[in-house]
Amino acid sequence: MRWVFRLIGLVIVVAVIVVGGLLLLPGDRIARIAAEQISKATGRQVTMQGETRISFYPILGVSTGAVEVANADWSDAGPMLRADSFKIGVEPKALFGGDIRITGLEAVGPEIRLERARDGRVNWELGVEGVAPSGQSNSTAPATSNRLALTLDRALITEASLIYTDHGSGEVWEFRNMDLDVRWPDYDGTATFEAVLRQTGDPVTISGHLDRVGQFIDGAVTGVAATVRGPGGSIGFRGRAAVQPQLDGLLEIDLANTRAFLKALGLGAMELPQGFGQSVKGSAQVTLTQDMRLSLREMVLGLDGNSLSGAADIVLSGDVPRINAQLNAGALDLSKLAGADSNEGGGSAGGDAGTGSGWSRTPIDASVLGLANGEVALVADSIDLGDLKLGKTRTLMTLEASRAVFELRELRAYDGLVTGEFVANNRAGLSVGGTMNVNGINLVTFLRDAMDISRFSASADGNLTFLGTGQSMHAIMNSLSGNGALRTGRGVISGFDLDRLMRSGDLTGGTTVFDEMSASFTMDKGNLYNQDLVMNLPLAKATGRGRVGLGARDIDYLFTPVLLEGETRHGLAIPVRIRGPWSNPRITPDLEKALDVNLKEEREKLEDKAERELNRAVEKKLNVIPQEGQSTEDAIRDKLEERARRSLRKLFD
Repeated sequence: MRWVFRLIGLVIVVAVIVVGGLLLLPGDRIARIAAEQISKATGRQVTMQGETRISFYPILGVSTGAVEVANADWSDAGPMLRADSFKIGVEPKALFGGDIRITGLEAVGPEIRLERARDGRVNWELGVEGVAPSGQSNSTAPATSNRLALTLDRALITEASLIYTDHGSGEVWEFRNMDLDVRWPDYDGTATFEAVLRQTGDPVTISGHLDRVGQFIDGAVTGVAATVRGPGGSIGFRGRAAVQPQLDGLLEIDLANTRAFLKALGLGAMELPQGFGQSVKGSAQVTLTQDMRLSLREMVLGLDGNSLSGAADIVLSGDVPRINAQLNAGALDLSKLAGADSNEGGGSAGGDAGTGSGWSRTPIDASVLGLANGEVALVADSIDLGDLKLGKTRTLMTLEASRAVFELRELRAYDGLVTGEFVANNRAGLSVGGTMNVNGINLVTFLRDAMDISRFSASADGNLTFLGTGQSMHAIMNSLSGNGALRTGRGVISGFDLDRLMRSGDLTGGTTVFDEMSASFTMDKGNLYNQDLVMNLPLAKATGRGRVGLGARDIDYLFTPVLLEGETRHGLAIPVRIRGPWSNPRITPDLEKALDVNLKEEREKLEDKAERELNRAVEKKLNVIPQEGQSTEDAIRDKLEERARRSLRKLFD
């Protein structure tokens, strides 16, 4: 029994000695031990400044002033990590060697600098044997993985900053005023995290988990899940990742307001046209390789009601992404891209102020053309461009430096086929142009949509070369230049009988049936000019010439009969003038032209008779008789010259 009391007394003495030793251990000694352990584990010099305080209960811990972790020696940006203050709690056995088990960590105002050198080196590669605290090799021994003996029950970081610099591309990303809550209780287990970003004031939350953190640090691929939530929606990823970086998994996007979401991330208030992602919902299998090549497979996207599916490969290492994609779509609504007027609200939004008519003056934001380069093949069931409606479309878009060229491999529109190319160039202000060939287009539906004209019904072939500039449909249509030609077979003009109107001036409606029509035209400053229209009617042939205002949406055109057939008498031929706005042009006989057409022969006869009478009167008055083959004018001139010579001779006699 006495030995039992002696043994208990020995234990108490040992405990008193141990506890007393801990109580007498100075704070700077603990700070130095912690700094040495972290420096050894990371390969970077760690310094702690300011007053160091120790706590023993309820945990063993230390708090310091400013803390710095050295950067790679090829960087001149300062420490890789710096914090205004630092608190850390560890298990007591960490003081006597072994793994570091951090039971709690708090940092205020840390600033982390991540850098990629021009040669591809990165400053965040830590924990490598043979690597000096600067991050550079100090021996010829090969670098090998060094297990980081560290766990973290919980870390709370407030008012943090993260700065990423790519010295190769010159790109700099800054994230300020962040909070971070990390739990990592087992080195080889799962770490959970939740971060709050406040780039523009509105909070954005990033939460998720990382499986097998130890293997991830060692460079292995491990499971990861993360969700970004903010104003406007969320983006989530589930799959695998590595620090190289590497990603492979499912990306899900649900953004009701893309502009608000990107703005909250500090990426600017990007204005996307309606139909191009003002709202986005979809998913894709994503693969990101170390050379920053992103592959999207099984992609399904909903963009403002438009649906796209397909695959894409994107190179992210350049100044702007380079895309190679194959997309399939159903019915695409791109009417807002063309600045089409809205019928909602009953106003004249985008049109001429106060009239509700004319081309839209709403600015067209074509900055989307500068977001990427590459090639995109698109197959769509139909495309709504506002004023124009397209059917089955197969096109290859080549995008380079804000200039998009659409190769129209197949474009079904208005019962016809359109081939050629269309160009949208936003390098120095927006311009659009192209060359197109048309076969079998239905004029009644095309002219109704394009020019608000519904009188012509025919199937037409033609070609067109055009160019327009401006930041709105109004500006583009008023600047159009180019040329083209049009040919039709049998057709109908509703609302008037042109044959009857040209023969008798009868304006009492009816329809005009023509056998064929052809015309060529030029365009300049938004006006279309035609001088050679020929229309064959059953009992007449007519020519046409005039102007069609593509910008002003008006017309001033004259049809002139040149031949009447199947009549026993010549009859009258009355030209017809069409003048006024497209929506309601006036169709009237042109009486002045009618006189020129119908009385030309009689007028010429009267002019000849008057000229003969005048010549006879002059001949009689001057006693002039023209010789054979000599005109009256020549005879009078000779007579006057003879008289002048006689008068001059008298002066010298």
